[in-house]
Amino acid sequence: MSTLSMERVTYKYRNAGTAAVKEATCAFEPGRMYAVVGPSGSGKSTLLSMLAGLDLPSEGSVRYGEKSTGDMDLDRYRREDISMIFQAFQLFPLLTVTENVCYPMELVGMDPKEAKHKAEECLRRVGITSEEMKRFPSNLSGGQQQRVAIARSLASGARTILADEPTGNLDAENTGNIMDILESLARDDGYCVVVVTHDMEIAERADVVYKMTDGVIAVGGKQAAPD
Repeated sequence: MSTLSMERVTYKYRNAGTAAVKEATCAFEPGRMYAVVGPSGSGKSTLLSMLAGLDLPSEGSVRYGEKSTGDMDLDRYRREDISMIFQAFQLFPLLTVTENVCYPMELVGMDPKEAKHKAEECLRRVGITSEEMKRFPSNLSGGQQQRVAIARSLASGARTILADEPTGNLDAENTGNIMDILESLARDDGYCVVVVTHDMEIAERADVVYKMTDGVIAVGGKQAAPD
């Protein structure tokens, strides 16, 4: 699996006098969980958007392995190399849990039976029961919906997970459960997991903490070596 990295990345919005991200250099490696922390307006969301290939830097480069996102088919990059998890879950309300997880696989032409089998495997991996797989998202708790969103990320086959405030809508118990899953994916299964969060308790669970202030990124108070 490739390393995701930034090299002297700057991003300026049109008509904005100040750069949202300023000469950011950082790397995200397989088998580790990262936290990106900072106050509102510090550049966290812009940074994540560039890592996800939703925006390209004004200066510098975002690289997946040896290749710059500026030279990639970004639709394919977002479909095959990285996956996103959001605070608001982003599940399709008129699809069942299983159908939600099947969606990214069927989008690339996987046989529906094979997609269903893989979807069920991914859902079991995150603790969703067979009965819950038949429900619609509105019939699940917030914690269950976020588990489904994680399962959908796993089903895509991407080995880098970018999570934008993934526990922002959850209570303490479900927050702990979701972070347990993300930690396990990084440390046991070798995924690269990047979590943008304002919650310092969540950040303390990461292997590496990057702190953003006024668009500038720096390693925070923790940078643990992998086991």
